[in-house]
Amino acid sequence: MSTPEIFRMLDDARSFGIGVYNAWTAEPLLRPDLPDILRYAKGLGLMTSLITNGKLLARRVHELGDLDYLSVSVDGIDCYKEIRGTDLQEVLEGIKAAKAAGHQILINCVISGKNVDEIEDLVHLAEELGTWISFEPINESQGIASDVWEELGIKDLPKYKKTVDRLIELKMAKAPIINSATYLRMIRSLKPDFRCHAGDIILHVTADGTIEGCRSQKVPLGRVSDGFTNVWKASLEKRKRIVDDCEGCLFFGYVENSLLYDMVPEVMAHYEWM
Repeated sequence: MSTPEIFRMLDDARSFGIGVYNAWTAEPLLRPDLPDILRYAKGLGLMTSLITNGKLLARRVHELGDLDYLSVSVDGIDCYKEIRGTDLQEVLEGIKAAKAAGHQILINCVISGKNVDEIEDLVHLAEELGTWISFEPINESQGIASDVWEELGIKDLPKYKKTVDRLIELKMAKAPIINSATYLRMIRSLKPDFRCHAGDIILHVTADGTIEGCRSQKVPLGRVSDGFTNVWKASLEKRKRIVDDCEGCLFFGYVENSLLYDMVPEVMAHYEWM
């Protein structure tokens, strides 16, 4: 989407009543116009959020003055380069630069078979950096090749469960883990046990302007050019059907916010990134 198209989308989103704009794609810091987009969203009164791999963060953090929430993906320490294909130190320098610029930062980590031995170390890294950290298990979704899944999938379940048990202990000991204990217990079993409200609270817009209700199911609801109000009204039954037919996922944003939607007390008390 061009910059003017995104501006029109943000105008429409604000008029529709959306309150949060999350810039999240292959890598949003690759867009030269990102500061203009964030500034425009902020000027409309939207809360702004960004998820990045952090590689370009150090050189562009001075352009992110209109950003409210900054998330950086870090999936390991010793295994980071093997997973992400780049140097962790470069990302850490970006996090430190963003921290010095006054940003509140969340490190987000996907637990896989590659990094399960480094999860507690990542919590301690977040403590040292003065950031929050979140966890979710790797999701076996369409598009992941079988050989990649064989390499990254969680195979040693006893070790994985012991790791999540330790995360729950650290959470209860006030470590900077944003996940609720309810969610952590859910991912320990790797079984979704919640009523999904993604279709009630989230609209996902792809790079070409397609509107989806869920990044897991990837079912088109319409296009930005159709208008959010029109798409929302026309997709009511489709959104309900998507949720009813879904086997469930453990994406922490969907789970935690669905639990908040249902006003689960422990989540309301202990999910930190609101």
